[in-house]
Amino acid sequence: MQKLPVSLCAFFVLAIVLLLSAPAKLSGGVEQTGRDVRVIPVSGEVDPGMAAFIKRALAGPDNTPDTLFVLEIDTFGGRVDSALQIVDGLLELPTGRTVAFVRNKAISAGALIALACNELVMAPHSTLGDVAPITYSSEGPKVMGEKFQSPLRAKFRALAKRNGYSPTLAEAMVTAEMEVHQVKADGIVSYLDSQEYAEFTRNRPAGTFAGKIVVPAGELLTMDNEEAQEFGFSRLTAASLPELLEQLHIESPRINRISSNWSENLGRLISSVAPILLMIGLAALYTELKAPGFGLPGIVGILCLGLVFFNQFLVGLADYTELILFCLGAVLLAFEFFVIPGFGITGLAGFFCIGAGLILSFQDFVIPDPAMPWQQEIFTRNIFMVLGAFVIAVMAALFFLRYVFPRLSRVVYGPYLSASLKDSRVDSPAFGEIKIGDAGVVKTLLRPAGKAEFNNMLYDVVSQGEFVETGARITVLEIKGNRIVVARETLA
Repeated sequence: MQKLPVSLCAFFVLAIVLLLSAPAKLSGGVEQTGRDVRVIPVSGEVDPGMAAFIKRALAGPDNTPDTLFVLEIDTFGGRVDSALQIVDGLLELPTGRTVAFVRNKAISAGALIALACNELVMAPHSTLGDVAPITYSSEGPKVMGEKFQSPLRAKFRALAKRNGYSPTLAEAMVTAEMEVHQVKADGIVSYLDSQEYAEFTRNRPAGTFAGKIVVPAGELLTMDNEEAQEFGFSRLTAASLPELLEQLHIESPRINRISSNWSENLGRLISSVAPILLMIGLAALYTELKAPGFGLPGIVGILCLGLVFFNQFLVGLADYTELILFCLGAVLLAFEFFVIPGFGITGLAGFFCIGAGLILSFQDFVIPDPAMPWQQEIFTRNIFMVLGAFVIAVMAALFFLRYVFPRLSRVVYGPYLSASLKDSRVDSPAFGEIKIGDAGVVKTLLRPAGKAEFNNMLYDVVSQGEFVETGARITVLEIKGNRIVVARETLA
């Protein structure tokens, strides 16, 4: 048998190696192309609905360990407790997996969320900062005092240290009383508050450093994209998401934009009208208590209150404690409706349980933590909201019972009785046919009341206390209202 040339054998071996290695290289290339990028919009008011949405987005089942989360932020802020829930979710992720992209503004709670991400990128002309805690009263918005600012400053210091920002500048976003100085010495730029700056100048000869005020006292730190980059907060400026990913050197990214589903949108809508639903539900239940039996008002009341409560349960504010209180209150009210006549301690206990369950369902805590003073503010607001809803509900129910429900017969078909007693009076014509002194005959035994016949008509009469037998002759002594007093007729 003739042997193959060595060159030909080498060619066959090389071809086999290429064929076997080609699929492996191809599949390996598919696995390594790009990086998963999840884009999460953070727009509108920061509320429990947004916190629940971002929690779901961060914990998606299709997220890989290498997934990059880009939070597109455009918000004026909102509730502090909801922002802190979002921050806690971001801090649970490994370092290097979150980027805050400020598209327009990240104010107040939005700035807190932005600083919790590992990287911060801002679009041109966007703004960041102004995190002073405020409350609303009859006099308008009011900045909360040191008790509220202190824990927020501590949170901002922690986030700044974690991501390499200036803690002093981060605190200046919260407290307007701070004055921040920029100091350049030995090629190093530092940011110091007034006390630190005074100590620095005492220990440093004049002319060996350059300093200037970057945040005057009485102002909150609010930065545009250029200032944020100068102060070391923003890593870069990008006009769009593709430009951002390109500058972060992420090639061929697999972008998946997360959006809220219909249930989350419905939940945020219900949260916005929750006080109205609360008033309608309580008014309907109160109306049901005043009406006999159980009907449409009771069904409407249970549906409205149940809708509010279970929405809070879905967004994570209500738990099993609130669920037990709400269900116990519903059972007590049902017991009051169907078993016990009238309204008493069982109905009051039912309302109390439902009210307590509703108050707790609007917050993610039971007793306010003194270390988090905004919890006391939320707790007080929830109590007034529920009590105010109950008072307005009672007034509305009384109005409907007095003025609306009696007129429903004009628009709701009967059958109804057409006759009424509006023209009746005690001196009706029926008594005008007899008068004092008329004689009649007893038709039923008077003891002392009974019936007698006068002028071929029967009347209800009463004697003066004596019994008068049937057939006796009587005379009318007195007519008073619908009462006819008679006496036995005497012989002349």
